[in-house]
Amino acid sequence: MPRVSAKRQITLPADQCREVGIEPGDEYRSFVADGRITIVRKVSGAAKGFLRHVAGNPAISDLESLQSALDESAL
Repeated sequence: MPRVSAKRQITLPADQCREVGIEPGDEYRSFVADGRITIVRKVSGAAKGFLRHVAGNPAISDLESLQSALDESAL
């Protein structure tokens, strides 16, 4: 069974990497939810078109939009 090193590094089992297509040098994201760590291989272009249905509001400047997002995250 793989262990966490003193530097908090882990080794992913080769058979699991093959199963999900992870290769040496691939980039990944990790998330914590419900007390578990999930590792996801980044796929180029995976989010392409994700926000296609969202319409912008030309009456709001980029700066105003950014400030609004920052204000909401402070709540």
